[in-house]
Amino acid sequence: MTCTVYIIYSVQLDKYYVGYTSNAIDDRIRKHNCNHKGFTGGKGDWKLMLREIYSSKSDALKREKQIKGWKSRKMIEKLVADSVHPD
Repeated sequence: MTCTVYIIYSVQLDKYYVGYTSNAIDDRIRKHNCNHKGFTGGKGDWKLMLREIYSSKSDALKREKQIKGWKSRKMIEKLVADSVHPD
């Protein structure tokens, strides 16, 4: 089973969100963009900025935790800028 670590961005909020999923990334983005409670709910403008594929859930979780641990918008923006665009 592969897992995806992803970064999405909301223009409306001017914020990034880091997450991981073992489901199809398009389905996960669609869920972020639907009206639900939580950080990403109700905005509907989240766009995929980065995705990294991992062969195990544990590797994906480590990477997600690493990125979230940076607590640095500049580092996230550099990561996104240095990556190949996911589209």
